[in-house]
Amino acid sequence: MGKPDGFLEWSRETAPRRPVDERVSDSLEMYRERDPETRRQQAGRCMDCGVPFCHQGCPLGNRIPDFNEAVFRSDWEKAWGLLKSTNNFPEFTGRLCPAPCESSCVLAINTDPVTIEQIELEISERAWAEGWETPLPPRRENDSSVGIVGSGPAGLAAAQQLRRAGYAVTVYEKAAHLGGLLRYGIPDFKLEKSVVQRRVGQLRAEGVQFETGVHVGQSPTWSALADEHDALLIATGAERPRDLTVPGRDLSGVHLAMTYLTASNETVAGAALADALNASGKRVVVLGGGDTGSDCVGTAIRQGATSVRQIELMPAPPEARADGNPWPQWPLVFRSSHAHEEGCERDWAWMTTKLEGESGALTALHAAEVVLQDGRPTAGLRSERFDADLLLLAMGFTGPKTATVATQLGVALTPRGAVQTDSFRTTVPGVYAAGDAQRGASLIVWAIADGREAARVIDADISGRERLPRKGQNLDFGGR
Repeated sequence: MGKPDGFLEWSRETAPRRPVDERVSDSLEMYRERDPETRRQQAGRCMDCGVPFCHQGCPLGNRIPDFNEAVFRSDWEKAWGLLKSTNNFPEFTGRLCPAPCESSCVLAINTDPVTIEQIELEISERAWAEGWETPLPPRRENDSSVGIVGSGPAGLAAAQQLRRAGYAVTVYEKAAHLGGLLRYGIPDFKLEKSVVQRRVGQLRAEGVQFETGVHVGQSPTWSALADEHDALLIATGAERPRDLTVPGRDLSGVHLAMTYLTASNETVAGAALADALNASGKRVVVLGGGDTGSDCVGTAIRQGATSVRQIELMPAPPEARADGNPWPQWPLVFRSSHAHEEGCERDWAWMTTKLEGESGALTALHAAEVVLQDGRPTAGLRSERFDADLLLLAMGFTGPKTATVATQLGVALTPRGAVQTDSFRTTVPGVYAAGDAQRGASLIVWAIADGREAARVIDADISGRERLPRKGQNLDFGGR
């Protein structure tokens, strides 16, 4: 370790957010950089823990103690070499990952963990600024091609791994722009789209082919596309949102979170925003307490909402870990996001019972207080009425849209409707699935990890030998 007792000398210090009144007036990223000495000290908090549980917490198997030590010693280029060997897109995870590595940090047993996510982002941005991150086209081409449907983090990670191993890779995207939820579902104040474009530009320079506006399942069909390639990877994400089934759902002013966020992101990019999806001057209610709900809150505030209220179905979690939630499990504790300090009221343990409207337009949400019975939420006797002109449903996703791919390709599905896989292989030879398409709605870090692992399996099946790295391995690309 760079400084074995650094965790005793320095306390955790995260990157400062821009002042609220400044950041809510624009769509730029909300965080400021830490000064060089703070970065070094924070990396120096990584202790000589013997068994680095952060490895267990990271789906990618990032070599966290090693790159922390390199940062502490100011060897940023070495840190970058370590980080990029296991993570294709640390500039995404460094901004968007909930950091399960930090909850698994040994320091988290009784104090604050190392700021692993922020260090990862700082290493990545240093690499781009210094010109260390450059396109790596394959040294040798092979005669095989792979089609990838979906340009989210799973699809892009698989595309980069396979292309660097010499495959002709084509990524098919139904939207007009690349990036999946990175492009359409994440607000710019968390991820400016120039960061996505920068990475897509690198993949293009490496030789990955992209086709946008392609609705696989319509034209071409899934089976026709599978016939064009030696392997086909389904990386379509989890697109089925959890909807609200109560009286009044059809009132105007009620929208799914992704519909709202997609339109808002397009507006930041220069498109006009429909009045129905503009929070300006409206009383906004967001159903759902997760990251998507927080994104809706921050977006509505920036659009000039009169008020923003976030309602969660379950009771508020405890401030500290409960006895049944020990380290290194993910801590089920009370959290506040940037959006909550920007002017949002929060309500816990309310179940929507009906929506009220006037002349077909939403005016209020009625809810019953939640009572837990055997851990399951049920409606209690106490009720409440919440004024609302715009209701955003951010209650998560139930899984991928798989009806067409199952019909046209004959792949088997899981009971939850995801693509059934065994080591990323579907029940149809030559067809694979990765990310939310086979896992269900999950984290960006799992999507990247799945994309890498799926690429390794595809390469091994086609080439007859294992050349691409497994989780956490630091190997050169076999095709280079």
